[in-house]
Amino acid sequence: MTFVRTWAGTAARIVLAAVLGYAGWVKVQDLTGAGRTVALYRLVPEESAQLVGAAVAFVELALALLLLAGLATRAVAAVTALLMVTYIAAIASVWARGMSIDCGCFSSGGTLTGGAERGYVVDIARDLAFLGAAAFLITRPRTRYALDRLVLETKER
Repeated sequence: MTFVRTWAGTAARIVLAAVLGYAGWVKVQDLTGAGRTVALYRLVPEESAQLVGAAVAFVELALALLLLAGLATRAVAAVTALLMVTYIAAIASVWARGMSIDCGCFSSGGTLTGGAERGYVVDIARDLAFLGAAAFLITRPRTRYALDRLVLETKER
């Protein structure tokens, strides 16, 4: 059973690293678009949206690199879980207010003309799955091919 959990944790770590890395990279390529997307949510003052959009992009990239390396996995998974909860709350907020926007998760976002409700369900379900992967890593941070294993095994000797 430990063997399966270790490999499941490794898969969760790699998937989260890939998702966050891709999402962060897309945002870094268009920081202005990332700021516009944050502004569309109307959750932060307009003048702060650009800074928040850029910060999110670089936080996602940093989390992806740490997850990929398997360094500070439990702490990084906790921050990732917090980020996913924030994303879920933001999307639910937009949905509840009757707004039609692209979440901007893997693009520069924008206003939609129709079909947003279905998109919101998919976005929230996807982020819930990522939240589950992060929660798994919080409880089972030891994974294969992780720098944590080297650090933790050295400390325990």
